[in-house]
Amino acid sequence: MATEIERKFRVEGEAWRQHAGAGKIYRQGYLSTDAERTVRVRVVGSQGYVTMKGKTVGARRAEFEYAIPLDDATAMLDGLCLRPLIEKTRYRLPYAGLTWEIDEFSGENQGLIIAEVELLDEHQRIQVPDWVGDEVTHDARYFNANLVMHPFSQW
Repeated sequence: MATEIERKFRVEGEAWRQHAGAGKIYRQGYLSTDAERTVRVRVVGSQGYVTMKGKTVGARRAEFEYAIPLDDATAMLDGLCLRPLIEKTRYRLPYAGLTWEIDEFSGENQGLIIAEVELLDEHQRIQVPDWVGDEVTHDARYFNANLVMHPFSQW
């Protein structure tokens, strides 16, 4: 079984931008936002993906992701997924031996910037960059699936 272990943080300020290369635009939607399981459809560039995730326990959850044809992903996003869709630009920044993914949201979640780091172990020690703010790993409001139901613009 595939397992995702990640920690999430708010991003403070703009200093991270000087280390960020070109970002990739993500368009994603949810077919299910149930707390026990989520089903996500995503388009990144010219590739589509479908992802199933289990319930989050601590910073860990089951995750299965598969590439699907772009036309299928686009049709699901346009016709089947809950609204609003999640729109964001993702930047990848290496720092202290790990890769941080910075998601700058647009659309209904404009103004929200989140940093995520994937770990090998829930208790893995990390060095946190200066531009990282409060940890929000356990705050369900920041789960992408919940940003569909309660967008940042409505907080």
